[in-house]
Amino acid sequence: MNPILQQFDITGRIALITGSSGGIGFALARGLAQAGATVVLNGRDTDKLSHAAMLLEREGIHAHAVAFDVTDAAAVEAGIARIEADIGAIDILVNNAGMTRRARLDEFKDEDWHAIMRTNIDSVFMVGRTVARRMITRKTGKIINIASVQSELGRPGVAPYSASKGAVKMLTKGMAIDWAPLGLNVNAIGPGYFKTELTEALVKDETFSAWLINRTPAKRWGNVEDLVGAAVFLASDASRYVNGHVLYVDGGVTASL
Repeated sequence: MNPILQQFDITGRIALITGSSGGIGFALARGLAQAGATVVLNGRDTDKLSHAAMLLEREGIHAHAVAFDVTDAAAVEAGIARIEADIGAIDILVNNAGMTRRARLDEFKDEDWHAIMRTNIDSVFMVGRTVARRMITRKTGKIINIASVQSELGRPGVAPYSASKGAVKMLTKGMAIDWAPLGLNVNAIGPGYFKTELTEALVKDETFSAWLINRTPAKRWGNVEDLVGAAVFLASDASRYVNGHVLYVDGGVTASL
């Protein structure tokens, strides 16, 4: 194999992708598998996970499905232990599980705030820490956290989401600072606006969609496949000297006023 291309080869590595029964997580799992990794799908809904694994099987990709709640520390520890015992050592972790709820900040409910923080930032800490402890003993590992353009920019009605994704950005840097000396690479991908089942209403909103396309230098919505190259890069040896970085895949949104 060409030595440059070989740096991007992740054949035989085991990748756990949280929140991967659909949307961005599913696309990243498929892409990492196509690049050679053995992928482990994760979510809380066993039926959705089974369906996602079946869709990959139809494409000739064998995927493991391990359900556990990434916001529950005990469930995370048990789930990671099960993966490492039954499938193998986790080489790549993608912390993708996320959610949002919309309301003006003064009208935001306490329970919605806490739900967002548990899913978007607590899970990154708990899953990241649990996997990192095992990676540290092996002196190697790749952790990719999913941030957002809203790690940098705000929008009306989603202040808690923006706060959580800003925290993901800074937690990524903190993880890199603590764990890079121990052999780990920790980075993040910051997606812009992508067409998924979660953004379907926005895609169909002609006013919003026109605003977004005009606001984005690339003049289009993102497709989930646009994220795969960044994930493969950060999961591979090609990024061995990249640590604490947020790679924005946003069509230029964060570059433009």
